[in-house]
Amino acid sequence: MTIQDRFCPKCGKPLETDGFCPSCRAADTAWAVCDTRVASTHCPSCGATKQVNTWTDTDREQAEIAPDLARSAVHFHPDVKKRAIAVEVRDISPNRSRAYLTITGTLYGLSMEKTCTVELVWHKEQCDRCNRITGSYYEGIVQVRADERNLSPFELEAAAAIATQIEESLIAGGERLSFISDMTENKDGLDITVGSQHIGLMIVQAITAQFGGRYTTHPKLVGEKNGRQLFRITYLVRLPRYQRHDVVKLERVYVEVEQVDSRHMRVFDLSEGRSRSIKEDEILRRIGNARNAQPALVAYIAGGMMGLLDPETGVTKEVQKKPWHTVDVGGNVQVLRDGDTLVVMR
Repeated sequence: MTIQDRFCPKCGKPLETDGFCPSCRAADTAWAVCDTRVASTHCPSCGATKQVNTWTDTDREQAEIAPDLARSAVHFHPDVKKRAIAVEVRDISPNRSRAYLTITGTLYGLSMEKTCTVELVWHKEQCDRCNRITGSYYEGIVQVRADERNLSPFELEAAAAIATQIEESLIAGGERLSFISDMTENKDGLDITVGSQHIGLMIVQAITAQFGGRYTTHPKLVGEKNGRQLFRITYLVRLPRYQRHDVVKLERVYVEVEQVDSRHMRVFDLSEGRSRSIKEDEILRRIGNARNAQPALVAYIAGGMMGLLDPETGVTKEVQKKPWHTVDVGGNVQVLRDGDTLVVMR
């Protein structure tokens, strides 16, 4: 060794650079530190977890969360590379678990390993959403009604499905307070109680986009918080008098409703086999909905007429065969009844 050679000032080991050798640097460095205790807060009703003051929905069970919670107790020195943590968790009580950690890594080129024990504490707290639901909190009610008629079973089911899909998409997007707390069918239609005005507006817009009609909003002042007025809004959805696939009688023909707007109705003419527009005041009466049509057997076709086996009476009835309608003897056509007349659907 010459006076120009470099060496570790602590242990005297020869070095190629100035400073302490890797072993001495590693010995003086707290390369991994473990907290002795970490806690997790979850909602016993929905399972959501709380981080600081923010609730997050999750479908992970406690057994899945525990290893990640234990790893969060480990704090590495920034120079540590190739970090790895093996975790074994044992439950010691309903709200306590103990995690045994084996921690490895490399520091200044040296392999490092240590073990530590972390206590996991499981707190239960009702989340913001469940707290509002159990407290009967709401910001609006969506009332789905139909103009001069009752909602059909299809409309009730579809409106409820639309509302549920919107709730799921908003909650998945982080809007935890955009929830549906109640959905009730009654003699007038469907009532949907919502936790935010945003979800209420989205529901009525989606329902009217699907079925047509219109909606109105009716706010009511219910109080004040932090100098801000609080309103509850009733969203009244009024579906059209005639719904999609309704079959109605005009002066000379039957038509099937395809679309309804504020002034006109687009219909499919069951005589001519084409779509056209009509005004609502041209309708004489509604005979049914194409969704409820019944199959009727085609017994014969002759001279522009065809004989159908009445699905209710079994009697053969003769109706005009439409040029646009392709049908074979022995096949079935869908029909609705208008008194003694069988109306053939498309």
